[in-house]
Amino acid sequence: MKIVLKRKIGNAKFTEGRMYIGDKFECFTVEDADRKLEAGGTKVQNQTAIPRGTYKVVMSYSQRFKKVLPEVLNVPGFTGVRMHAGNSSADTEGCIIVGALNDSMDDDFVGSSKVAMSRLAPKIVDALANKQTVTLEVV
Repeated sequence: MKIVLKRKIGNAKFTEGRMYIGDKFECFTVEDADRKLEAGGTKVQNQTAIPRGTYKVVMSYSQRFKKVLPEVLNVPGFTGVRMHAGNSSADTEGCIIVGALNDSMDDDFVGSSKVAMSRLAPKIVDALANKQTVTLEVV
């Protein structure tokens, strides 16, 4: 299963985007600032979005959240990158916040985040249970 995160709007504080499974829209996203790490940008600890690229995704237990969540593996310069619920870049430290609502794609906010996670996580679980490789492509 291929998940694609298309970044749309960003500034020095946050990056908003849209997530797709294949070509089908799945949810909105918000991340920390995109500092273009893949092009030589400088990471700011806990305030930087992951670099563009393609990564393997698994489901694993998060000590921080005390539940199983999607984990994005082998991200250069990052550990413990997750897709999880939240509302703004203040709720992430390099992770990807998912949300079902976003009224204006320029305000560092996604709503109905738990709804988005309740839709996304089972799709990943099902794909993995069916022996599919799950990847996240950040563009």
